[in-house]
Formats: sequence, structure tokens, C-alpha cells
Amino acid sequence: MTEMLSYDFMQRALLAAVLVGITAPAVGIYLVQRRQALMGDGMGHVAMTGVGLGFIFQTSPVWMAVLVCVLGAVTMELVRSRGNQRGDIALAMLFYGGMACGKLLVSMSAQAGAGSLESYLWGSILTVAPADLATIAVLGAVVIAVTVGLRRQLFAICQDEDFARVTGVPVRTLNLLLAVMAAVTVTVAMRVVGLLLVSALMVVPVVAAQQLTRSFAATQAASIALGVVVSLAGVTGSYQLDVPSGPAIVLLAIAVFAVFSLLAAPLARRRHRGAGEHGPKVCDVELPEQAASEPSGTTTPERGAGLAQ
Repeated sequence: MTEMLSYDFMQRALLAAVLVGITAPAVGIYLVQRRQALMGDGMGHVAMTGVGLGFIFQTSPVWMAVLVCVLGAVTMELVRSRGNQRGDIALAMLFYGGMACGKLLVSMSAQAGAGSLESYLWGSILTVAPADLATIAVLGAVVIAVTVGLRRQLFAICQDEDFARVTGVPVRTLNLLLAVMAAVTVTVAMRVVGLLLVSALMVVPVVAAQQLTRSFAATQAASIALGVVVSLAGVTGSYQLDVPSGPAIVLLAIAVFAVFSLLAAPLARRRHRGAGEHGPKVCDVELPEQAASEPSGTTTPERGAGLAQ
């Protein structure tokens, strides 16, 4: 361990892993709640176009991927909310168009070889340069500030858009903001996890945390903690075994989910008996202030188990 920490590239990789482990589940919890768990995959494929443009114009692939991903996320959200096409069709367009365009651009660039593309697709601890770490830190701070600071509003639109709109929540703006945050998270994580696997880190820690938690806040905190743990362990394992960091992180996350699923069954039976004696426990997320005057007999998105099934 001491030897590993003596290398500058490992110090950068571990710091990046912590940031990615926080930001990915922080956004992923809202995508899981909206049943858009595969949105990260769509953004990852779109980001390939940004990487290809970065190689073509000999500029930063990370920042170019941020720009392209944000544009793709906004386009997808607008099509989903305004157009006649269903959201999954728009997502499929981003999947295939982004991947095809990215591969074409990368193949046209003399700068990018097979090794360079592999590091973006699957993650590589060797590719986290000092400039990349600074970019990840800045973008990660923005994502965390939005997803945690606007937790009540984002939870409201994920549970029931119509009710949130009635209470005065700016649903369209928040939908676009959430899509942009998902796009930014993909580009933040691509150096460590890889574009093809980033969606797993956004989803698996969340569904693993759901097995043992009962409220939205607890699920969010637990999923972020799990994200950090599996990211650090995966990066460490990739160094020891000389394998790509992305697959190592994702397989560890899936293993944690499997263990938590085994533990959830007896806990669920115990909770069921407790609920029969004391009544159900409600979710601890409150709606924005506009809903404070709601009559006590009206059903709100927060009344119920929320994310914790």
C-alpha cells in the first residue's frame, strides 16, 4: 500500500475515484427513481463523439465530451418532454448515433490509437493527468452542490411531475438540470470507470443501498458511501492485478449488491412484522415550501416508502 501511494499517478487516481464515487450515485439515485437507469449508457455513448472531436481538434477530450454530452442530454430531455417520441426512443438515438459518430471521428484522427480509445471506454488509472483531476474536482463539486442542495425539489419531480408542477416547482427547468448533471457525471467518471461502464456506478450502488435503507436520505447517503468504497477498492485492485479500473469497480459494486440482497430478506420480514405493530414509516424528504399549505388528506409523493423498497 505504501509503495502504491508513492506514485503520483496513483494518488491522482485515488482522489479521482473518491470524487467519482460521490458524484455518480448522487445523480444515479434520481435516475433510478425516474426509471431512467440506462440514461448513463446513452450519455456514455454520446461522450464518445466528444472524445473523437477532442482528438480531431487536438484539444481536451474531457471538456469536449462535457460539451457534447450536455447538448445530447438537453436534446433528449426536450424530445422526451415535448415531442411525440417516447423517451426510450430518444435514448436509443443517442446510444447508436453517439457511438457511431465517436468511433468514426476517432478512426479519422491520427492522434488516437487503439490504446487511447480503450482507456476512455474501460477506464485506466494511468490516464488521470493533473489537469484531468482538476477538471473532475470542479465538475464534481457542481454536481454534488446541485444534487444535494436541490434534493427536495429533484425528489419531487422524480416522484410525481404533475403534483410538483401544481405546487410551484419549476419542473421543466429541473428536468433539464438533472439531465445536464447526468451528462457531466458521465464525463467526470470516464477516466476512472470508462464510458461503457459509468452507468453501472450510477445505478448499482443505489439499488444496493435500497436493499437495507428505508428513506430517500438514507438511501442517498448509503449509496454515496458505497460508491466511494467500491471506487477506491476497484482502483486499488486494478493497480495490484494490472487490469482496467472500470471493470474492477463495477464487479465489486455488483458483488456488494448481491451480498446486500441476501441480507435484505430477513430484514424485510422483520420490518413487515414491525409495520404491522406500529404502522408504516414515511419517507423523510419534504416537498418545497409551496406544498406546506396542502390539506392533510391529500397524498404527496413523499408519503410512502419512496426509494427504499
